[in-house]
Amino acid sequence: MRAALFVTCVNDALYPRTGIAVVRLLERLGVGVDFPAAQSCCGQPQYNTGYRRESEPLLRRTAEAFAGYPYVVTPSGSCAAMVRTHYPRIGRLAEREGRGPGLAALAEELVPRVFELTEFLVDVLGVTDVGAYFPHTVTYHPSCHGLRGLGLGERPQRLLRAVKGLDLVELPDAGECCGFGGTFAVKNPDVSVAMGTDKTGNAVGTGADVLCGADNSCLAHLDGILRRRGEAVRTLHLAEILASTEEEPLT
Repeated sequence: MRAALFVTCVNDALYPRTGIAVVRLLERLGVGVDFPAAQSCCGQPQYNTGYRRESEPLLRRTAEAFAGYPYVVTPSGSCAAMVRTHYPRIGRLAEREGRGPGLAALAEELVPRVFELTEFLVDVLGVTDVGAYFPHTVTYHPSCHGLRGLGLGERPQRLLRAVKGLDLVELPDAGECCGFGGTFAVKNPDVSVAMGTDKTGNAVGTGADVLCGADNSCLAHLDGILRRRGEAVRTLHLAEILASTEEEPLT
């Protein structure tokens, strides 16, 4: 089996270790991983800020970059939700308004091949125990796009519970938004920080060593608040925990 890694802008620019962890994890599970170099931004920042037309070329670029791959795997519920929920709408509207011929078809063809990482592991590969080892206490923050946009449910927690040495503790009010929301954090910084402060306070209260998530955009926001408050809890993407083993521990 082969899959393409849709690494996302945030991971490529700021968290390359997450992309490396995904490759390491999938290859350990017998999946060959390709990285199409033509991939770029999925267009979510533009779309969410109201620049819908500016997101249309990025839809086309993304669809063409991943053409021919049976599986496109991304360590981001946010970007997966952009493709699966909004690409078809963007394509249909563009064609209705006389722009972007074939854009709707490109979107519809791409959608069923795009999987958030935990979906791919649990639903496609059929695994929850990926052979990971991570001897720490962890609490999990479900991002809004993963929880409500994709309906990931308990998939991330099932994977974490199967990690050897890991003690998973429940995060109070886990379903509440962390306050990042992409450009929401830029437009509404005071509200965003207040929401993030509530979320990080709950994380600290669990006594966990690590606040884990499946979206580095959320984790970047929460990590900034934790650091400014001088808290010892560190943030870490789920993929990096799942890629860690006794033979190859996370470094």
